[in-house]
Amino acid sequence: MKNYYWIILCVFCFGCLAPKTFFAKLENTDNDLLNTVFNSPSNYNLQIIYSEIKRNPDGTVEFKDHFYHVDDNLYFYPASTVKLPVAVLALEKLKELREKEQLQISKETPYKIEGDSLTYTIRNDVEAIFAVSDNDAFNRLYEFLGPDEINSKLRTKGLSPVRISHRLSVDDAFNLETKAISFYEDKDDITSLVTLPNSHNSKIEELELKEMKKGIGYFQNDTLINAPFDFSLKNYFPLSVQHNLMKHLFFAENYKLSSRFNLDSEDKDFLFEAMSTLPKDVGYDEEEYYDSYGKFFMFGDSKQPIPEHVKIYNKVGYAYGTLTETAYIKDESHNVEFILSATILVNKNQIFNDNIYEYDTIGIPFFAELGRTIYAHELEQNIK
Repeated sequence: MKNYYWIILCVFCFGCLAPKTFFAKLENTDNDLLNTVFNSPSNYNLQIIYSEIKRNPDGTVEFKDHFYHVDDNLYFYPASTVKLPVAVLALEKLKELREKEQLQISKETPYKIEGDSLTYTIRNDVEAIFAVSDNDAFNRLYEFLGPDEINSKLRTKGLSPVRISHRLSVDDAFNLETKAISFYEDKDDITSLVTLPNSHNSKIEELELKEMKKGIGYFQNDTLINAPFDFSLKNYFPLSVQHNLMKHLFFAENYKLSSRFNLDSEDKDFLFEAMSTLPKDVGYDEEEYYDSYGKFFMFGDSKQPIPEHVKIYNKVGYAYGTLTETAYIKDESHNVEFILSATILVNKNQIFNDNIYEYDTIGIPFFAELGRTIYAHELEQNIK
């Protein structure tokens, strides 16, 4: 809460941040939390996209986009940000199965994964993905869709380049075979409504981008390998695509029908609620999972409650020293809304898999201050 009041008090400090040279002005700020990174952005592989949102009297929406060192060909590991499109596509696939296959299944329908005795629902999976970035929930939805379907659908909607090729934090992450999924009448009914068979997916090709091999070493099975870490088979979800995905979701009317996600209003409302929900709101312990656990812009460096009138619809990801977030931030009380996406590499020793990264000392404080600065700029623009 203290950080939020700091924003209000400092609005007038950012009047010099003219939109035309927004990031150039930020680079010259005397703010230590920002300077650490802006003084050497290439060392941090820093990329940022900020979109101002203008709502016209006729109901149309326009964006004024600001880009900082954005390069789709410069690879960064997207980590858990890939969970956002997979969650959306899972909801879309359920709707398609109802419409095209006449299957009576929904996000509340219990299901089981081949080889797993536990029962799940896609509703709970989506909630867990956004509340605490649950890897198991993502992996189940990955089985439900399969990488070929995920990538094909995203490209069809104009969300490319992209390549989601593996599960997260499991031994068989790159297995091309997905598992069969059975949906049931209820969790205690052993009679299956439908079983979706497993699928075999395309071979994973090596990515040919800049900096596919990073650092000077990495740990493998507790052994230090003195060679760069190779990311060429990993997921690829560049910042421009993440940012455009947020536009597609929240401003679908700006896109032709073929580029929109096929979600009914109830599922869309559910998705948006899940994206903005705080962990405590879906039953997680707020001491361990505080409000900003998965919301780094504006509030990431504080464990204080996020003000109720500030809604952050987002997805973060962090692994291998790379921290990424894409967010639609809205404060109706002060007529503020904007889209912000950023990625940063904080791995000073250039060793991967050693769990020695500067998330808490550099990455998250930078994201929090960046979000607060842009929020303050938005407030200042409203006062003019």
